Amino acid sequence: MDEHNKAPSTPPSSTQAPAPSRRRKLVLTGVGVAAIGILGFAFLRPHSGDNAGHGGKHGTSADAEKQPVAVQTVKAGSMPVVLTELGTVIPITNVTVQTRVDGYLMEVLFKEGQHVHKGDLLAIIDPRPYQVLLEQYEGQLERDQAQLDQARVDNARYQKLIRQDSIDAKTARDQQFTVKQLEGTVKSDQAQVDNEKLQLIYCHITAPVDGRIGIRAVDRGNYVTAGQSGGLAVLAQMQPISVIFTLPQDQLPQVADELRAHKELSVEAWNSTNTSKIADGTVSALDSEIDTATGTVRLRAIFPNADEHLFPNQFVNARLLVRTLDNVLLLPATAIQTGPSGLFVYVVKADNTVTVKPVTTGISDGTNTVVTTGLNAGDKVVTDGTDHLREGIGVSIPAAPASGNAP
Repeated sequence: MDEHNKAPSTPPSSTQAPAPSRRRKLVLTGVGVAAIGILGFAFLRPHSGDNAGHGGKHGTSADAEKQPVAVQTVKAGSMPVVLTELGTVIPITNVTVQTRVDGYLMEVLFKEGQHVHKGDLLAIIDPRPYQVLLEQYEGQLERDQAQLDQARVDNARYQKLIRQDSIDAKTARDQQFTVKQLEGTVKSDQAQVDNEKLQLIYCHITAPVDGRIGIRAVDRGNYVTAGQSGGLAVLAQMQPISVIFTLPQDQLPQVADELRAHKELSVEAWNSTNTSKIADGTVSALDSEIDTATGTVRLRAIFPNADEHLFPNQFVNARLLVRTLDNVLLLPATAIQTGPSGLFVYVVKADNTVTVKPVTTGISDGTNTVVTTGLNAGDKVVTDGTDHLREGIGVSIPAAPASGNAP
């Protein structure tokens, strides 16, 4: 009864609650400050171990300060002197097949793109009008020949009578003139007969050369005339074929000297992008004059063209081998640098330091360049890694990977 009547305990007053909360905040704040301090110390502290390690490396080896470079050796060798010029493929013989007589085209005996030989029959013009004229002139020839024969017999008789003083001299003389007139008439008749026979031959159009015949310009049944525009077709000689290219006049003396010495020079035909060789040939002829408008002279190169990869009017790059320089120093083109004083290279000395060597160069094939002064055979020149080089700086040359380990 007393327990039930006992008053409930009084709840804690508001003045006692903040104490544990304040302690908790202080603890959390301290932990946070400590964590920040630890992180800052770990991030900002000097890496004594690493620095000691690097310092040891710098102290024990100079390789870490050396510039890695790639080198190649200057060697003696041969360098071809090659001139590359733009050329055009031109058939040695290019013929527009024409009719030499007028008439109807009765037969076309070739196929477009066909290879034909000299003398092959290509087309036939209607020969009947010319056959009729031939027979007419042959009749005239026979008639006039008979008159001539009679005049000659009379003349022989008159000459006999005049020796006997049995005929007037004027009559005998006139008969001689008559014979000469008839001889002229017979000769003219014979020429007309020969001409008509020639026209009959011209009615049969034949190939003038070996070659490849192009697209037909006239169809069967059309009336064609001598010398008409376009002709019947174009016949181009394909084997051999030529390339016409021009040479600057400044390079003419050396080419002319080599041609006089060797009679012909080797030449290669490359495609228009200069990436693939098409054929090999020779140059044996220079043009007779220099073009004053361009300052160039033309050359003709002859190619066998057995595979017919060279096609008429095709643009090609002609690479003319003028001569070959023997026992010259060959310098990699990538080693050549350009400075205020001219061309120079970096040469690696025996102590793996570089020195600057001025050089003078000659012709180049894109990979190697002839060096005329400044270097000796066996010199090692820097070909890659020149950006940060200077006189006396040390360099390191990476070892070439073993062939088995090469990727």
